[in-house]
This record gives sequence, C-alpha cells and structure tokens, in this order.
Amino acid sequence: MRGLEGKVAIVPGGATKIGAAVVAAFRAAGTRVMVADINEEAGAALAGDGVAFKATDLRKDDQIAALVAATKAEFGRVDFLVNVACSYLDNGAESTRAEWLESLDVNIVGSVMLMQAAQEELARNKGAIVNFGSISARVAQTGRWLYPVSKAAILQLTRNQAMDLADDGIRVNAVSPGWTWSNIMDELTGGNREKTDRVAAPFHLLQRTADPEEVASAVMFLCSDEASFITGTDIRVDGGYTAMGPERAEPAIPLLMD
Repeated sequence: MRGLEGKVAIVPGGATKIGAAVVAAFRAAGTRVMVADINEEAGAALAGDGVAFKATDLRKDDQIAALVAATKAEFGRVDFLVNVACSYLDNGAESTRAEWLESLDVNIVGSVMLMQAAQEELARNKGAIVNFGSISARVAQTGRWLYPVSKAAILQLTRNQAMDLADDGIRVNAVSPGWTWSNIMDELTGGNREKTDRVAAPFHLLQRTADPEEVASAVMFLCSDEASFITGTDIRVDGGYTAMGPERAEPAIPLLMD
C-alpha cells in the first residue's frame, strides 16, 4: 500500500499475537517499528531488522515520554500510533473501583497520553492513529463490564480525536476485531486453535476466528495513503459477528421443531 515505506510506527502491545502481526505487516511494507510492551522478553525477541523495543507501562507518563523520545532517537520520526495494548481485567458487576480505574487507565487513558506525547511529531508528518475497539463495544456480554465499556469508550474517543486532530493533518480511526487468535484465546484454550474456531463458529458468519494477520491488514489500510480521506471511523474485522446481531450462524427455526 502507498505511503508506508520509510515511515515509523509505535505499536503499544506489539509483543502480543495481534501486535506482532501488525509489526510484521509494517515491516513488509517498509515501515520501521518501535514495539512498546510490558512483556520485556517477548518484546525484545521482536527487535532487529527495522524493529526496536522499549519496555513501556502505559500507566506511567514518564515511560510514555521515554518511549516517544527513544523512537525519535532510534528512527528520527513518528508517523503512526497503533494502540493494540489492552487489559482484560474484568469481574463484571463485582469489579472494584480499583479494577475499573486500572482497566480504563490501560485501555483508554494510556493511549491518550501517548497521543499527547507524540502529537507534535504526528502533526509534522501528517500521521495516523489506529485505535483498537472490539465487537464487545456494541453488544452486552454476560459477566463482562470493564472490557466492553472501555472498548465502547475507545470508539467515541476515536471520533473525538479525529475531529480535534484534523487541523493537524492527523487521521484517527479504529479497528474492531471479532474473535481473533490472540493471546487471550491461546491462554483460555491451552493453545487449541481448532477448539477456538469451533466455539467461535456459531457467532461469526465466516464460521471461525480471525488470524492476527487479517486484523493487521485492516490496520495497514488505515495507515496507508489508500485511506487518505478516511478519519473518525471504525472497521469491523469481525467475520460478520455484528451483522448477525442476536442471530447465530445456523438456522434457529429447526430448533423449534426438534
């Protein structure tokens, strides 16, 4: 895609499965990448060949400032922010005040502080931001409050950022993945992708989970010049999850006749 070669991206959460796919897609397009993550071992493993790593806790403003400074020192510029990092902390209705604040701090506030730290560079280079929403932003999910609420807030944040950063030439969009072969899916199933696809099938028109690379492709599009007139929107990379609404991928009527 046009407009990616020679550019520089910061990817918080870049050491996750989805984040690593975004990093790989950027590198294939000629974009250099600063990976930011709290997982130092996984992040360091990605470094090399146009990829650097900076251990970063998005709850710490000094570490965010250091991340932007390290990126400029390493690569000389910042063009893209891709906010993959998130917290899955969620105890539903029983979530404590501390848990709410932790979730919102990681999932929303950290990305805003990073935007503020990088805004001058992004404006200079007419850059782009891609936030990560979720299908969870649009539907109620049993026992989950913190994650869906924070993801819904991210979609509103995306619209607000797009409006107020437009004069700087900065485009801001979001992607909302459906079930994706990600760290959390890997952990919940003990690495069983086949089981994950089987459980996901009734909830997605395409009858499976997404590959991380499929989500990364949408990110590349939104950062590229192909999306030069797109801002303030959200691409649902969800295999038809939200198109079904309360339906499932198999007929319901026959169940009434069993």
